[in-house]
Amino acid sequence: MSLPQPLHKTWTIIYTIFCLGCTGNPASNQETTAESASQQNLPNIIFILADDLGYGDVGAYGQSQIQTPHIDQLAREGIRFTQFYAGATVCAPSRSVLMTGQHTGHTRVRGNAGRGESIKQSLQPEDTTLAELLKKTDYQTGLVGKWGLGEIDEPGMPLDQGFDTFFGYLNQKHAHNYYPAFLWRNRDTVHLQNVVPPAQNNEEGFGVGYATQKVAYSHDLFVQEALDFIQKSEGQPFFLYLALTIPHANNEAGDQGMEVPEAASYAQQDWPENQKNMAAMVTRMDSDIGKIMEALKNYGIEENTIVFFTSDNGPHHEGGNDPDFFDSNGPLRGTKRDLYEGGIRVPFIVRWPGHTPAGTTSDHVGYFGDMMATFADIAGVTPPEHLQSISIYPTLQGKPEQQQHDYLYWEFYEQGSKQAVRMGQWKGIRQPMFTGEIELYNLEEDLGEQNNVANQHPDVVAKIEALMEEAHEPSPLWAVKQ
Repeated sequence: MSLPQPLHKTWTIIYTIFCLGCTGNPASNQETTAESASQQNLPNIIFILADDLGYGDVGAYGQSQIQTPHIDQLAREGIRFTQFYAGATVCAPSRSVLMTGQHTGHTRVRGNAGRGESIKQSLQPEDTTLAELLKKTDYQTGLVGKWGLGEIDEPGMPLDQGFDTFFGYLNQKHAHNYYPAFLWRNRDTVHLQNVVPPAQNNEEGFGVGYATQKVAYSHDLFVQEALDFIQKSEGQPFFLYLALTIPHANNEAGDQGMEVPEAASYAQQDWPENQKNMAAMVTRMDSDIGKIMEALKNYGIEENTIVFFTSDNGPHHEGGNDPDFFDSNGPLRGTKRDLYEGGIRVPFIVRWPGHTPAGTTSDHVGYFGDMMATFADIAGVTPPEHLQSISIYPTLQGKPEQQQHDYLYWEFYEQGSKQAVRMGQWKGIRQPMFTGEIELYNLEEDLGEQNNVANQHPDVVAKIEALMEEAHEPSPLWAVKQ
């Protein structure tokens, strides 16, 4: 629905359900640009981002109890990456890395901002996003779901960061609630029939809380919005950033935070209620991904659409969820807020018929920041300078000449702060940042990071320490608390 209203005008709509561091060339591989999509029909791009979905939460990555047939089909028809990393171990910085092509030592938003500090979590006009990159060509750009990188009156607001349309949550805490009192459509509020107590709903003006009357499930509205966007974009290349909130918990609902309309096929399982709901959330998302794929087929654009599927970080403990129940991190150590592999290594699947070799697995080591250079290759445009981004376009084409990162880097400001570097087979973690002892793990021999071998390899530790110093660019917004 598009209504000619002034900025910040509010109306009511009744909804019903069914509505890094890289020291090599940071830009795209030059040998691939001659074959880039600019010389052909520009492909549509759909980037589906789950929220707090663990490496082991889908069947294609070893899950046996939660049913994910459509995501598994994506893997069978495309490339399944086994060593791909999120931008960070919590949502806002991970999304900032994704949007800007810079790791957390350089990107604008390096953490989840605290109360009254939302401007720290806002992108600025000088930040170039994936959407702005694609606007250099004929792409129509749409964001559906959770943003978290700028509020309505801040420069990071999606319409000021390259998106033509936006529907969803601006604030990440607002996004905790699957039954919110309102959502945003572009710059306007859209009221829903859900009832959220005012004492919660008015916290910081962001609609935080949990509903006492639950009518419209936001995830379902997002899926319908995505389907509508695809339909309206037919005939013009589009970029759809579908940032779903499943299976994040509603933290404000406490132990009842795994919000879903019904447990569906898991209702009869002899599992804790929260785990039934967790499984139902993931399977609901999977079913809706199936609807999106069916729509692409029906509109005749399946062959010319690249679909990415991944998660913003590892599995969570909030809302009464137990990540150990389904072995959500698979063989990995750690969960959300850790810089061990379980907090940052994520499922990453790419399907592009006629381009990605079907049913293949890649052990290429990459991360969210690589999307900037990759999208530039796909669209045949030049990426911004000063990135930590390497195009994975050759790998998506099944070609062997893939450039590699010298290292990947993360930093995190909660829990006393921490840093991590992935350098070849080696993984170094320092807690706290700058001053802590570096733990060292050989991921080829110790994927679960159980054996700290720092004492046996002081030369490797020294290299990783130097890379940590190199990768960190001080920011006045993100200072380590001593």
